[in-house]
Amino acid sequence: MGLAELRTLIERVADDAEGIIPTAIPGVVVSRMTSSRPEDEPTTGTLLAVVAQGTKRLSVGSSVHDYGPGDYLVASVDLPVSGQFADATPEHPAFGFGLDLRAEVVAELMLGPAAAEFARSGRGEPAPPAVAVGVASARLLDATCRMLLLLDEPRDIPVLAPLIEREILWLIMTGSQGATVRQLGLADSSLARVRHVVRRMRENFSEPVRVDELAQQASMSTSAFHRAFHAVTAMSPIQYQKNIRLQEARLRLLADPTDIAGVAFAVGYESPSQFSREYRRQFGAPPSQDVLALRG
Repeated sequence: MGLAELRTLIERVADDAEGIIPTAIPGVVVSRMTSSRPEDEPTTGTLLAVVAQGTKRLSVGSSVHDYGPGDYLVASVDLPVSGQFADATPEHPAFGFGLDLRAEVVAELMLGPAAAEFARSGRGEPAPPAVAVGVASARLLDATCRMLLLLDEPRDIPVLAPLIEREILWLIMTGSQGATVRQLGLADSSLARVRHVVRRMRENFSEPVRVDELAQQASMSTSAFHRAFHAVTAMSPIQYQKNIRLQEARLRLLADPTDIAGVAFAVGYESPSQFSREYRRQFGAPPSQDVLALRG
């Protein structure tokens, strides 16, 4: 089974739904988009995304990734990733398959004898980028199709879905972008250390950032941490925090657009005017106008 079969399966599962659609298989989603408008909310989490139809452009810090039918994207750190499909319409929707990348499963595979060479070579290597794009092999496309076919046999899901998940992870771990995924399972890799800091920054996004303290949390020198953080996220720690604060502010304003100053203070800004300037720089419009457009 290949790309055509994957597209057909996603179309059947999605039906007429729009956006990201959970399935009965834990960690597996499909997506159906009928518009080229930018996504209202950033995609986050460690994940694999395979495009079955459509072309998508993603922005991560200073990096831009384009991928289309038969391509896949892996994200090994929980970064705010904004993007849009370039050619999605109601007549020709964009279709995608998504799978959560679970670090514990990657770690189990890394402990196996077949991965011994990766476990040895991965430690001490420079941090790979947290987001990478590759071309899906015929075997990877076949595995994603078999995963979705389990929806026709719900009794099989608890037994077979974990096996197919491991198969998919192994195929991408040993593929062209394998370094990004493999370091997800190495507790002492540079990527894992940065991921730990990123998680704490997300949890405490409104607090001031001190790069030397973040470096200590990662057990790295300040200069080494700065290099690793930028290699993984394509941002500096200060830029990353600003991005997280603005994304959180946007979500809060979508829920309640009446208190822009209150939201600015809540996400960590000391000046509403500075917040408005940076919000406009990030999203292309002042908070009030941007939220009005998003709310339709």
